[in-house]
Amino acid sequence: METRELRYFVAVAEESHFGRAAQRLAMAQPPLSRAIQQLERRLGVVLLHRTARGVTLTEAGSVLLREARLALEAVEAAEHRTRRAAADRPGVVLATKAGASRELLSKLLDAYVDAVDVVLCGPGEPERLLRNGRADVALLHRPYDTTAGFDTEDLHTERQVVVLPAGHPLADRPHLSMAEVNTLTGLPLPRWPRRDGSYPDGPGPQVRDHTQLTQLITLGRACAVMPESLRAQLGDDHAIVPVPDAPAVTTVIAWPPHSRSKAVADLVRTAQSL
Repeated sequence: METRELRYFVAVAEESHFGRAAQRLAMAQPPLSRAIQQLERRLGVVLLHRTARGVTLTEAGSVLLREARLALEAVEAAEHRTRRAAADRPGVVLATKAGASRELLSKLLDAYVDAVDVVLCGPGEPERLLRNGRADVALLHRPYDTTAGFDTEDLHTERQVVVLPAGHPLADRPHLSMAEVNTLTGLPLPRWPRRDGSYPDGPGPQVRDHTQLTQLITLGRACAVMPESLRAQLGDDHAIVPVPDAPAVTTVIAWPPHSRSKAVADLVRTAQSL
């Protein structure tokens, strides 16, 4: 298979429509359709169920979509890492979610002697930057980030809390369950974007970053379950209640398993020591 074919297939699978995929790829629809048909013939499988309204993935198509994304990310990573190696830039690029692990990040930058370029990202982006080669190392958070395919070291595990508007009737409770959080009247949990930029269905507001989320909570339009350490970034217009049955969040430092960078190894050791 060629990377061109994989890009074509991913576009059709994500758009669920040949016409929209052709527009996204800036090409005509007939050659796109022929390319997918040729790919199906070569693989000997049906990848798409075609209807008048669009396409849906077969089981084989779902597998290829998952594998194609990984393959394209690997190709992109090889390109970025090769160019960065030729540029001979010192130090490492560290990706982390904006607002998360602030205390750890501050200590890490103070303790690590070499140059670190910090890239502050939205939710899900540090993992993507690490996979596509734009970052050498990342601070990720299980279970929200996927660490499969990376080498990792666990750094810190903490419980989660629900953030409510100040003065909410439940703000004085010693704790809440996830079932109670999920049924809070008028305070739905937010909806974060998926990998393809779309949002899951649900009553909660669409959010892109934590600044937007905390303002929505202040306005009484949402609540949020987040790691306890983020309480230090909240003001008097928020209330914090522990949620004991919410999954614990583990901060990990992650890097590509094939990395042979001494700078990355030194940064990982520094993070472990902290």
